[in-house]
Amino acid sequence: MKSRALRRVALTAAVASTSALVLAGCSGGGGAAAGSSDEEITLTVATFNDFGYTDELLNAYTAEHPNVKIVHNRAAKSNDARANYFQKLGKTGLADIEAIEVDWLPEVMKYSDLLAPVPDDLKNRWLDWKVKAATDTSGNLVGYGTDVGPEAVCYRSDLFEAAGLPSDPAEVAAALKGDWSTYFAMGDKYVAATGKPFFDSAGSVYQGMINQVEAAYENPDSGEITATTNPEVKKIYNQTLEASKTQSAHFEQWSTDWYAGMANGAFATLMCPGWMLTQIEGNAPEVSGWKIADVFPNGGGNWGGSYLTVPANGAHVAEAQALADWLTSPEQQVKFFEQAGTFPSQVDALKSPELLGAKNAYFGDAPIGEIFTNRANAVSVTPFKGQYYFQVNDAMQKALTRVESNTQDAQTSWDQWVSQVDAIG
Repeated sequence: MKSRALRRVALTAAVASTSALVLAGCSGGGGAAAGSSDEEITLTVATFNDFGYTDELLNAYTAEHPNVKIVHNRAAKSNDARANYFQKLGKTGLADIEAIEVDWLPEVMKYSDLLAPVPDDLKNRWLDWKVKAATDTSGNLVGYGTDVGPEAVCYRSDLFEAAGLPSDPAEVAAALKGDWSTYFAMGDKYVAATGKPFFDSAGSVYQGMINQVEAAYENPDSGEITATTNPEVKKIYNQTLEASKTQSAHFEQWSTDWYAGMANGAFATLMCPGWMLTQIEGNAPEVSGWKIADVFPNGGGNWGGSYLTVPANGAHVAEAQALADWLTSPEQQVKFFEQAGTFPSQVDALKSPELLGAKNAYFGDAPIGEIFTNRANAVSVTPFKGQYYFQVNDAMQKALTRVESNTQDAQTSWDQWVSQVDAIG
């Protein structure tokens, strides 16, 4: 998950049993019964961006566990949380529960013995690939899955209409059904009609494309870094930057300009996992034109996803496991989807009438539960992410930013990226 919502999503789901969900969620999955001591304790939870952990929802847990006080610490960016996590893991200073991003997993798994395993009776809670990614060579699951990031396309229907493009969500989905060349062709039409950028940044488009490559940066068998010699990576880099020349607003993601662009019409489309919805609504609350198309170029894609981990040397491991169990129960994950757009990774949550019936008023009563369930089912590639994936991809994002900021040309920036990647391995 990479969201940093300024406001919460307004949902109009038919939630007939909200109070029942709270009570059901408090029971958790039963995997950490040892966490029911009467000792008065404080549990710290460290996350980043927005997991949907509002005071109201956390208070639902403490109401059922009056001996527990929860302190929620949230980092603004995942990179900040990552640096703190690996600096302190196995030492002191981490929270009782630490959130991690999926791209950290290859490095996390090297230190899996420093994390308390998830109880065996919870393993069937999540999608198979979500469990597999966080299971070590000894068969220990070390992460409580939170969300996944199936992607749709968010777009400004008013700007599309002014450009003479389809503007109804179903029509846009039909027009964008195809590969990335179809998306860029629509971008050419938009730019020709308006003279304005079609998408926000090369970085977000590149991420959508590279997440559809099964082994972009490393050899799954040997772990060898292959990024700089992989023709698919170079092709995507060139294709993205070629389109960027005319179609991109050249904003660095998470920057002030990027957030402002959601409101002022600086771009017309965004790659849109569920957590992006809160980004848009929170930063463009007065804009009525944002819509969601149930489509993604070249099929399906997943951007982001997180886990909760419990450091094994924490002061209250059993109690932390009980809270992590509750926070990742299907019932609670449906609530976090309502609060922050974080799409659940729990099997039962994906069948929930509350999830499937969820709509978003801001996006024109878009059936977001149905859309993102469809998008999740469209994901056909789970990219291999070895221990160097995060570093290689982070360096690539910076390479794209250098070009978009006119600091370097595409070839010079590529060459610098190659040098940086060569130094990693």
